[in-house]
Amino acid sequence: MSVHPPIPLSRSGSPVRVSFEFFPPKTAEMEKNLWEAVGRLEPLQPHFVSVTYGAGGTTRERTHATVARMAQETSLKPAAHLTCVGAACGEIDEVIRAYRTAGVRHIVALRGDPAGGMDAPYQPTPGGYQTTADLVSGIKAIGDFEVSVATYPEKHPQSPNLLHDIEMLKRKVDAGADGAITQFFFDNSVYLRFLDVAAAAGLTIPIVPGIFPSAPGPACPNGSPSASRGSTTIPSRAGWWRPPSAPSRSSTSSTAASRTCISTR
Repeated sequence: MSVHPPIPLSRSGSPVRVSFEFFPPKTAEMEKNLWEAVGRLEPLQPHFVSVTYGAGGTTRERTHATVARMAQETSLKPAAHLTCVGAACGEIDEVIRAYRTAGVRHIVALRGDPAGGMDAPYQPTPGGYQTTADLVSGIKAIGDFEVSVATYPEKHPQSPNLLHDIEMLKRKVDAGADGAITQFFFDNSVYLRFLDVAAAAGLTIPIVPGIFPSAPGPACPNGSPSASRGSTTIPSRAGWWRPPSAPSRSSTSSTAASRTCISTR
C-alpha cells in the first residue's frame, strides 16, 4: 500500500500530523478488533498512538501488554497513559521502568479521576504521586521519556476558573512536560482563545487538540455510547452530555474506536 506524505492543510502550511488513542481490549473479540484496527491505521503513519489507562489503574496490565506489543511488533510509536490514582510511587515507578524496558519512550501523564467519580473530591493515593506535576517529575527522573499531559480549553470541571487551569499546566511544564493534549471541545474558538491565554502566560509547548470522532451509531468498545453531538451522549471529563431530545443508548459493540489528536508541529 502506498502512503502519501502528510498533506499541508494548516494555515501555516505545516503538515498535519495525526495520532490515535485506543482503549485496551477487555475481551478476546475486542483484542481481535483492536489489532485489526491497528493494522488498518499503521499505513497512515500516525505521529504516535496512545493506549488509555483505566480508572484507578484497573487496566494496568492490559495497557502495558498492548503498548509493549505495539512497540515490538509494529512501526507505530506507542504512548502509554499513566495516572497517579490507586498506586504508591514505587508501584508506578515499576510500571515506568517496565515501559522503558519494552521500548516505550512516550508517556501521557494524567492525575486520574477520583475513585468516587468525577463529582467526588479528589483524594491523592497515600504514598502515591500527589499531582500530575509530581508524576511528570518522577517519569523524567527514571528515563528520557517524552511526556504529554492533559489540558482543558473549557476548564477542568473541578477548576474554579480557566486561569487556574493555566497555572496547573504551567506546573506540569515546569516539571518537564513536553506537550499537552486537550480535552475535546465543540467550538474551535474556545481552543484558539485557550492558545492565546496560554501564550500570554509564557507557555510555548505544543498544545494539541483532542478530537472525538462522531459516529452515527454505537461505536465505543468499552460499552459507552458513540460520540455525536446531535444524536447521543458524549463522554467527557465534565460528565455525560446529551442533547435534551436524545434518547439514552447502550452498546455492546467491540469496535476499536479511538480518539484523534491533530498537530501541525
